[in-house]
Amino acid sequence: MTFAARLARERPGEIAVRDESRTLDWQQTDDTLRPMVNALISTDLGPHGRVAVLAGNSVDTLLGYVACTLAGASAVAVNSHLTATETAYILDDSGARAVLCDSGTACVAAEAARIAGVPTVVAWGDGPLPAGVTAWSDWCVDHSEPHTDITPRRTLVYTSGTTGRPKGVELPPTSWVGGADIEEHLERLAHNRMIAFGRHLVVGPMYHSGPLTATRLFAGGAPISILGKFDADKLLTIIERDRIGSSIMVPTHFQRLLALPEARRSSADISSLKYVLQVGAKCPAPVKQSMIDWFGPIVWESYGASEVGTTCMISAPEWLERPGSVGRAVPPFEAYIKCDDGTPAPPDTEGALWFRDTSGHGINYISGARSGTDFTLGEIGRMDADGYVWITDRLSDMVVSGGVNIYPAEIEQALIRNPAVADVACIGIPHEDLGEVLVALIVPADAEHPPTRQEIEQHGRKFLAGYKIPKAFYLTVSLPRTSVGKLDKRAMRELPGRDCTNVTPLDEEVRNTR
Repeated sequence: MTFAARLARERPGEIAVRDESRTLDWQQTDDTLRPMVNALISTDLGPHGRVAVLAGNSVDTLLGYVACTLAGASAVAVNSHLTATETAYILDDSGARAVLCDSGTACVAAEAARIAGVPTVVAWGDGPLPAGVTAWSDWCVDHSEPHTDITPRRTLVYTSGTTGRPKGVELPPTSWVGGADIEEHLERLAHNRMIAFGRHLVVGPMYHSGPLTATRLFAGGAPISILGKFDADKLLTIIERDRIGSSIMVPTHFQRLLALPEARRSSADISSLKYVLQVGAKCPAPVKQSMIDWFGPIVWESYGASEVGTTCMISAPEWLERPGSVGRAVPPFEAYIKCDDGTPAPPDTEGALWFRDTSGHGINYISGARSGTDFTLGEIGRMDADGYVWITDRLSDMVVSGGVNIYPAEIEQALIRNPAVADVACIGIPHEDLGEVLVALIVPADAEHPPTRQEIEQHGRKFLAGYKIPKAFYLTVSLPRTSVGKLDKRAMRELPGRDCTNVTPLDEEVRNTR
């Protein structure tokens, strides 16, 4: 018996999960999950029990992740916008032995599985499927009760480093409840404090850590509503229709909600909301202020990373007293500003922001790389005498665009493969809606006959997902460097805004393809 069968008895008729086209009550959820779990249990998933999930937001995607949990499999969350080559790298690196996908990602999944040698690809959804892909309905045939004497495994997500190569990291201890078997794991999930807020709304793509929280809430007993492609007006409609109690959003979601007509915002019934958590990137102070004015004191902010979970947290009342802060460190983490000699700096000193994990875990990648107990998330900040942290700049080159991490090194490595490009550097520049956007400075191999915007973009799309393509390109005669020959990206960020004769914009901006 899955958890859904118990909830079907306790809450008969309640909508358990819904998206724009499908609605299931708890009994229907149980009927759907049982054969999914049995199919996964009967599949050889290798020594690590890993199953890649490559799909857009939907009821089936949520159930796919939850079925992995119930089957004692480790779900590998894969960005559904990646190319086959990018996906194949993750399949190979993670050791995944099966891929769950939808009809929209089936072609990419099939090609990635072929490259990586993954034997099993299963897809849900309508439409024809490519060779080598099994339909979900043909795979899930055993409707008997799945056994629960299985050790649960952690979800695996991928995050890139400064080299641009994605690195796999399991759900951190701060987000993992453990348990000796599936029954105990489910009992622990049921104690998640967010379940008390009622129905949860999934807003962001489920391959990100924040939205993936919904899979744990659902297994713990919280009903879920799922938004597909983001639409601010539709989001408000779902909150009203489904009486949403909680959600997790990024600053770009806030900005697009605030961009709705005043009449629409003022008429929206958001009285059911009890908790909205902002994640993903530092939120511009005016945006955060406007959201608190609108939604009230229910807006919280979490600062952290996929590798460690939440390291700092701040409530709306605290933020109003200390505008712009991302909060204080939460156990087991301690925050400090590191001086050049490695010692903690005095209060209100700007410098590299570091954390100490008092549990001793730190950051651990499946490759074996680890941080030790002290680590940085690559940003500069300051901390007051009460321990509240402000983010002021970034140590690393990472660009956070619409809450999505983009690593310039990966994009540079792809673009430099174009013979028409002699040198390239990618940087993030401020953007009113997305926070930052990635732009590329290109040194052409032939200054007299430089590549066109279309040529550079088409070449890049052979190796990169669409959302990684820079939103603007500039031709330049040379890239700024420091006295020791390193690329000076701080100086580069000023170039697109300067009236420089040696920096020329290329064509129109790329469409936002995310």
